[in-house]
Order: sequence, then C-alpha cells, then structure tokens
Amino acid sequence: MEQLTLFFSKIKEFNFWQRIFSWTSLRTMSYDAYEEFKSIEKKLNEKNKQLEVVNNHVTKLQTEKEGLVKQFQEIGNQMTKKDGDLSLLNHRIDSLNSSNTEMNKKLPKFESTEEERARDYHNKIAQLNQAKKDLDSEKSRLTEERLQEQQDQFDKMKKQWTEHEADVEQTIRMICQTKLIKYVEKVPFKGSPDNTIEICDEYIIFDAKSPANDDLTNFPKYVKAQADNVEKYANQESVRKDIFLVVPSNTIEIIAQVTFNLGDYNVYVITKDSLEPVILSLKKIEEYEFAEQLSPEERDNICRVIGKFAHTTKRKIQVDQFFNNQFIELLVKCANDLPDDFVESILEFEKAEKLNPPPERRTKLISTKELKEKNELINAEAHIRKIEIPSNFEEVKELG
Repeated sequence: MEQLTLFFSKIKEFNFWQRIFSWTSLRTMSYDAYEEFKSIEKKLNEKNKQLEVVNNHVTKLQTEKEGLVKQFQEIGNQMTKKDGDLSLLNHRIDSLNSSNTEMNKKLPKFESTEEERARDYHNKIAQLNQAKKDLDSEKSRLTEERLQEQQDQFDKMKKQWTEHEADVEQTIRMICQTKLIKYVEKVPFKGSPDNTIEICDEYIIFDAKSPANDDLTNFPKYVKAQADNVEKYANQESVRKDIFLVVPSNTIEIIAQVTFNLGDYNVYVITKDSLEPVILSLKKIEEYEFAEQLSPEERDNICRVIGKFAHTTKRKIQVDQFFNNQFIELLVKCANDLPDDFVESILEFEKAEKLNPPPERRTKLISTKELKEKNELINAEAHIRKIEIPSNFEEVKELG
C-alpha cells in the first residue's frame, strides 16, 4: 500500500520536465506499485472469498435459527399440551387418591367378609367331601347289591337248570293226571327217555335238556346234537315220529332253530310252559278211532295247531322276558334317581300293597269261554277309555 501511495504522490508532484527526464524512476515506481496492487488484489479476492464463506455461514445460521425458532414454537405448543395433560393427570391422581382413601376405609370390612367367605367355603368343601364320601359309599353298596342280585339270579337260574329234569317230569305227570292221559313209567322199547306218554297206542317222548354250565354259547349246538341223537327212539316200533326236547324257559331265546325235520322223524324244541298246550293238542287225536283214519289235511291241521302253540308260547316267553328286563331297569332307576324321601315313601306304599291272582284248583278246568268273555269286557272298557288294543302282532309293531 506504501508503494501505491508513493507512486500516486510522485505523479501528482511531477512536472512536465520531470516526467520526461525521470521516466525511468517513475516506471520503476510503477512496477513496484503494480506488484503491490497485485498483492492487494489477491488479498482482496481472498477476503471476498472469506466474506462469501462467512455470508454462506450466516445464511446457514439464519436458516438454522429459523428452524430452531420453529422447533421452539412447537416445543412451546407441546409444553402447553403437556401442561394440560399434566393438569388432567393431577386431577386423576387426586381422584385415585380419594378412591384409594375410600378403599382403605372399606378394606377392613372386605377383609372381614373375605374371612367369612373363606370359612364358609371351607365348610362347604368339607360338606361336599363328606357328601362325595357318602355317595361313593352308597354307590359301592348299590354295586354290591346289584352284583348280589345278579349272583342270586344266576344261582336261581343254575338251580332251575339243575332241577329242570325233575320239574319237567312233575309237570308232565300232573298234566297226565289232570287230563287223564297215561304216563308210561317203563317203556317197552329199547332206551330210557326222560318222559313218555301214551296216546292212541303211540308213545310220545319228551326229553328234558338243560345247559351243563353257565356258558350258553354251546347250548344250541348241544340241542341240535340231541335232536340227531333221539333217532334211536324214533326208529322204535309204536314210537311217534314227533319227539319233543324240553328246555328251560330262560334259554329258548338263544336257540335259533326250534324245529328239526330229519327225514324219518321231526324234533321240536319247546319249554315247560308249552307242555300243556302241546299235550292237549296231541290228545285231540283220541277223538279219532284209529290214527290211520286221519287224512293228510287233518294231520296237517294238527301239526299246524301244535306249531302255532309252540310259536305262541315262545313269543309269550320272549315278550315276558323283555318286559321283565324293562321292569327291573325301571326299579333300579327309581332307586337310583329318585330323592331318598321319595324312595322311603314308595317302599312304605309297596309294603302295603298285595296282589292276589285267582287261585288254580286241580279239579276245575279253565274255561275258554270265560276267558273270552273276560277279554271282551277288557276290550270294551279300553274302547270306552279310548285305548287302542292291537288285534295282531303287526298292529303292535305299528303302534310301537
């Protein structure tokens, strides 16, 4: 800067002659001034650049300032909102503190009530455990009673099978005595059948058959084998070709085949309850003077009647056994499902009841006419009470 000042001062002071004769000195001073000018220009450019950088920095700072002002405003707004939320929270805290104070006041009462509930709960649990124990004991007792009933029934069944042969013989003897039919004590032919009666000079055989043990699965095969085995009687002279095997009533339901047509003779499986109608049907042959006088149609009619007697008897036994099972289940259900006070009252009424069916007299016949008249009276009373009574088995199935 000194060189430029000096250069310009000299130019101002130079006169015409000095400019002509001192031009070399002036030119040297101009070079120095120019160099100093270049240096100053360079520094000025650097300062301008620095100023530009500073201006950019200022602009950036201004932008950041504006952003910070905006953020500050947002923070102010958020602070205002937070103050409102804080006020609301303080209000809720005051409300909760108030509720907590009230709950603390009520807590002793609730604790006392909870203790009473706990005591009541433990008492009821103890009662429930005792009731469960009593129920288990009652179930055990009922189970034992049921098992005992089944065992008693089975023992009774085995006793019935054991005494079946003697029972059949006694029943046939009683029928023969009542109906004036000859019971053959000792047969005049080979063999010894259990029971033999004589009608129209023909020997009719009734062999009693019962299970050997409590396993009934093989009993139908045993009956079939015995049907083949009675051929030794059928081949004898004067022995009727219709032979009857008498089985216990409680086994007939497991025997699928009850009639065996074995060519030269026929075998029929019947029960003790069927003996009287079968024997009475056979006795009707005595109405003819000679058996050979019967026509084939008459013989078929007799066989048809005997077959219907056998089927009706078995069906009656089957229905009775079905309803017996239903009645037993109903009695067990009454004992298990009804309240104890009801059961006790029912037992008292049951003890007071008594059924007296009409007695049977040995010398008095059961009149078919009286039975028919009694049945008509029952049907008439049922009709008055609007009770439908089926006339055949198909109607029974339709009503069921």
